[in-house]
Parts: sequence; C-alpha cells; structure tokens
Amino acid sequence: MTADESRTNARRRARESVTGLGRSVGTRTAAALLAVTVLALSLRLFALGTRVFHWDEARVGYWILRYGETGVWEYHAVIHGPFFYHVNNYLFGLFGASDFLARVPVAVVSGLLPLTAWLFRERLRRVEMVVLGLLLAANPVVLYYSRFMRNDVLLAAFMLFALGFYVRLFDTRKPRYLYAGTIALALAFTTKENVLVYVVTWLGAVVLLADHRLQLLAGGDDRRALVREWVGDAWRSLWDDRWALHLLLGVVTFFAVIVFFYAPRAQGVPGPGLWKAFSDPGLFPAVIEDATIGSWEEAMGKWGEGNQGSYVESFLQLGSFLWAGAAAVVVLAPVGFLADRYADRRPRDVVSFTFYWGFVTVLGYPAIVENDFPWEVVHAVVPLAVPAAVGVALLVRWGAAAVTDGDGVSAALAALLVLLVAGQVAATAVSTTYAHPQDQYLDDAGQEENLLVQYGQPAEGIRPTLETVQAASEANDGIDVLYYGSDFYVADESDADDWSAPGGWYDRLPIPWYTELAGAEVDSTTDLGVVGSDSPPVVVARAEDAEAVGQRLGDYRAFEEELTIYGSETVFFVDEEYVDREAVADE
Repeated sequence: MTADESRTNARRRARESVTGLGRSVGTRTAAALLAVTVLALSLRLFALGTRVFHWDEARVGYWILRYGETGVWEYHAVIHGPFFYHVNNYLFGLFGASDFLARVPVAVVSGLLPLTAWLFRERLRRVEMVVLGLLLAANPVVLYYSRFMRNDVLLAAFMLFALGFYVRLFDTRKPRYLYAGTIALALAFTTKENVLVYVVTWLGAVVLLADHRLQLLAGGDDRRALVREWVGDAWRSLWDDRWALHLLLGVVTFFAVIVFFYAPRAQGVPGPGLWKAFSDPGLFPAVIEDATIGSWEEAMGKWGEGNQGSYVESFLQLGSFLWAGAAAVVVLAPVGFLADRYADRRPRDVVSFTFYWGFVTVLGYPAIVENDFPWEVVHAVVPLAVPAAVGVALLVRWGAAAVTDGDGVSAALAALLVLLVAGQVAATAVSTTYAHPQDQYLDDAGQEENLLVQYGQPAEGIRPTLETVQAASEANDGIDVLYYGSDFYVADESDADDWSAPGGWYDRLPIPWYTELAGAEVDSTTDLGVVGSDSPPVVVARAEDAEAVGQRLGDYRAFEEELTIYGSETVFFVDEEYVDREAVADE
C-alpha cells in the first residue's frame, strides 16, 4: 500500500467514525423502545397529583393562574423561562387547573425521552438503545423531577432530543431533522437560562471530537488536509442553494419560537404585547426587541454571576445528590466511555460527546449554580445515561459471550452485576418517588436522609388540611383566609400577582396556589385585635402565635402543619362549621 493510499484510508476511517456503525436496526428494537416509553409515561403519570406542591411549584403555579386572569405577562429571569406560563395557561384554560395537570408537560416530555435512543440507531447497538431507554425511564433523579413542575428536566430532555435530531440530520441528510432539532433547541431556550451552558458544553465537545478524528491520522500533512476538507465541505454546504434555504428557514423557525414564548402579553395595560401587535402591526418591532434583546439582557443581568459561595462545598453537595439518585450512571458512564474509546475498533462520536457533556456538567455546575439544589444534577444524569447504557450493554455482551464459551462463573457474575444495577435503580426510584416523595427521611428511624426532597417541599400529611381550607373558602362569602403575623403579612394582596411579591407572601407558600385554585379571598394582619369572633372561616398563623390566636377565636379547630420539609410549623384554624361540612362531604 502506498503512502497516498494509507492517508486516504485513514481519512476514510476518520469520516466513517462520524457516520457510525452502519447497521440496520430491527423492528423488535423499535417495539422494545415503544414499550419502555409506555413504561416511562406510566411511571410519570401514575398518581401524579398526589404530592403536595413544592414551594417553587406553588409560586409559579399561582402566577400562571394570575396571568390567566389578567392576561398580563413579561419575562423575568428570576423565575426562569416562559414555557410553563404559556403552555400551562392554555392547559388550565382547557381542562381546569390542578396539581396533576400542572405537572403533565414535564411528565409527558420526559416520558418520551426513551424514544431519543431511536434517533441514535446508527450510532448505538440494539442492546445499548434499549438500556438507554430504560435508564432515562427509571433513573431516580430524572423520574422524581419528571413529576415536578420545574424546568430542569424539560431543558435536559429538549436538549437530548435536539442532539438526536441533529445526529439524524448528519446520518441521513434529510432537512426535516434540521427543523425538528431546531424546534427542540428553541424550546430548550424557553425553559431555563442555563441552556447557554449546554451550548458552551456542546461546542467544547465538538472540538474534542474533531481532535479524535485528527488523532486517527498519522502525519501533520494528513491532518491539515482533513481540516481543509471539513472547511471546504462546510463552505459548499453553506452556499448550496438547497441547504442555504433550509438553514435560513431553520434560523427563522428558532426565532419564531423564541418570540412567541418571550414576547410580552399586555392585555388591558399600556405597552407592547404579542396579541396587540396583530391588530396594530406597528408594535411588532418593539415586541420582537423585548422578546429577543430585552430577554437576553434580563437573563444576563440575573444569571451571569454564578456561584458566589464555595466551589468545593457546592461540588460535594451536588455530588451527594448525584450519588444518591444516580449511582449506577455515575459508575457505569466512565466504563462505557473508556470501553468505547479504547476497546472497540473506533470510538463512537455520540458516546464520547455525551460523556464530555455530562462530565463537564458535573465539574462546571458547582461554579455556575446560585443554589446547589438536587434538581441541578438532572443536567448531568441525562447525557451520562448514554455512556452508562454502553457500560451496561458491555456487561450483557460479556455475559452472553461467557454463556457461549461455557464459562458459568463469568456469566453468573455478569448477570449479578446487571441485576445489581437494575435493583439499585428500581429500589431507589420506588423509595424516593412513590414511598417517600415528600419525607425528610427514607426510614422510620430518621437515619437515612432523603436527598432528592428539597427543603421547600411541604411535609407529609398537609393535603387534607389544604383541602379543608379550600372547601371552607368555596362555601364562604367575603374574606375566606386571614393570615396573622409578620411572617405572612402583605399590605396589598395584588402585589403578589407577579415575581415581585413581598416577602411575607413567599412565606405562605404553597398555600397561595391552593387558595387561588379555590377562588379564595385572602387578607393579612399583624394586629391581634383584628382576630376575633367574626374572623373568616380560616385563620393561618405560625405555631409560636397559635396560643394567642386560638384564644381569640371561637369554635375553630386547629391543624398544625409544616409548610416546608421541617422548621416551618404553621397552624390552620378552621371554623368547626366548615370542618364538619367537609367531613360530611367526604362521607
């Protein structure tokens, strides 16, 4: 073989490693992934409304209800992207608001995550695809926060879909995948500001993949030739009439989604608004500017500072969450990456790319997050699931080869390891998501802390009290709920219609979501003299004020609850008349 032939073959191998395994995937794999997707959706939708709203769910849910009532909304980075505001507002308008329905978008989008494995069918083996689907369906961290009205799982899911569609674009050269990936990317931008971290991480991963390709070539001349070939191909594609049009339309599609979601709504108030612009087109420039430049400046103003505390403390805290909810992924992702990188004939881009994505996320998030809360580790778990699936599949192949060779010991060991992984994932998911979804501890002795439950989650047992409060509010005329004490005081209740609500309102959470659902009229006071025999059917006070408040009320029954997982003892005083009425209704 001549030197020129050697260089040509090396470049061909470099290009082949980009296009994947070149296999056909059978219908049984597709059927298996569909079955896993049905399982994922079932796990997420089952008893989805059982857990009481978390503090964060309640504040956003309340503001969505107010937005639906007033028709006024504008983007504020402190409460993240606009996805929930618009999607849930439409859902509430069609079907009525509830805990269950508020969480449906996250449950459905994340429940479809196993289908992303099918988008990688030219890059992953069949067993790897099915295992990836199972990891995305049942991983405890992903599962728990898939049943939660927060943006983190949505962001991770949309970005994995975007990657899958773009990979299919490279594999098939079909323009529809460009549009699908761009829509998924744009939707990711409507969820949370740290989508920018994903973009930076992806760019870094692409650089490393390019380095992979260059390392397959022996000499500097060959590498320069390959780089010139890449640049030439990209330039020709850019100016090719067909692809230039598709790229232009892709950009338009991206910004159309951004403008729709980020454009202000100003029904009945001065200023530009999306729907106003359709009757007054002269407003469109201001609307588009607010949705793009204005939103960018708002996001950068709030989220550009990063972690102001200790990196090491944040790293250890997030690491404990990651280990508690994704130990199997943490262990097996490096195994899958290293095996694919060094043991196989050539490394596969999608395995390396997702490992770099997840690994950099693990290292980088402690530096960029403002608060080290457990939902942040979702952003590492989702990409690391891909190399972890490769690691599990390696154990399966090892076991299958051992059976073929008659090596019973190796086969049994491989089966045991796979069962240990499956058992650990299943046991943790059941315990955290279903058995103890709002408990501080996973055991009755209070020794094993439930690290996936964030502090703002109300403690177990509060729902019956909240339902009693709702029933009393619906049956009463006038003021329904009176808050007493400086912790809960708000001078003007209308100040709570958006993110700038006074501090006393935040201390009430999650109660405002439930009282708003019931259409309750609420008021507050710091004057004990206001509390008396003619008080509303529900009076809420901190536990330390309960005795003084109770002495001024007549026939009221007291219910003591925690508004957070601990340390927020609050007493609900409910008129006996409404308690009895609720009891009769239950019977």
